[in-house]
Amino acid sequence: MNKLFATLIIALTMACSTAKPKNEGWVQLFNGKDLKDWTIKIKGFPLGENYLNTFRVEDSLLKVRYDGYQKFDNHFGHIFYKHSYSHYKIRAEYRFVGEQAPGGPGWAFRNSGIMIHGQSARSMELDQDFPVSIEVQLLGGNGKEERSTLNLCTPGTNVVMNGQLWTQHCTNSTSKTYHGDQWVTVEVEVRGDSIIRHTIDGQTVLEYTQPQLDERDANYQKLLPADKSKLLKKGTISLQAESHSIDFRKVELLNLGDYCEEE
Repeated sequence: MNKLFATLIIALTMACSTAKPKNEGWVQLFNGKDLKDWTIKIKGFPLGENYLNTFRVEDSLLKVRYDGYQKFDNHFGHIFYKHSYSHYKIRAEYRFVGEQAPGGPGWAFRNSGIMIHGQSARSMELDQDFPVSIEVQLLGGNGKEERSTLNLCTPGTNVVMNGQLWTQHCTNSTSKTYHGDQWVTVEVEVRGDSIIRHTIDGQTVLEYTQPQLDERDANYQKLLPADKSKLLKKGTISLQAESHSIDFRKVELLNLGDYCEEE
């Protein structure tokens, strides 16, 4: 096999498939048994190291736990699914439980997220807090104040909202507040670099377009593709560990278009 042919094979293997997806319906990304097909990256630790068993599977739930921590120490964590996707719907069922880890930041109380259109886990720096991505923020109430969920946060990214470039880091949705340890089901529709919709209880609570890299971010040049387009057409999916215990009962995906091989 000559070098040119080998290079072409590698490129095709890593590229997105543009064929129409098989009609598989909703596919379970979390199998309820183990963390197969997921990769862990925790700030300050090498790729794949599950520091103090932060991510675990118990009672058929994907759990984030801090019982082994004496102090959180900004060890923000993410667990990445093995494939990247471009056009899809993702649905998750989650609940916040217990207390926040000692030393967790105040804003991270009952705070987690589904990161979409993200960079690959292996491209993250050792001490990087969050993957460059679009964060679908998951928040729980404190039993008193109003606090929406399915908000938008933009680590290393921007979006367009109401026809204007939106550079505000976090934007609240119009959802109601979900207090206590109740299960909450959320859904996100992702259409490549066009529209993204956050939905809960059958209602769209946030909508925006043109997800893109932020030129101000330290990772901008590293992540800018060869065609120099800032628009994010695809990316990884990951779940957050931000210092408060959370359970995921279901994480499922409906493929609406192309997908990419393992990141």
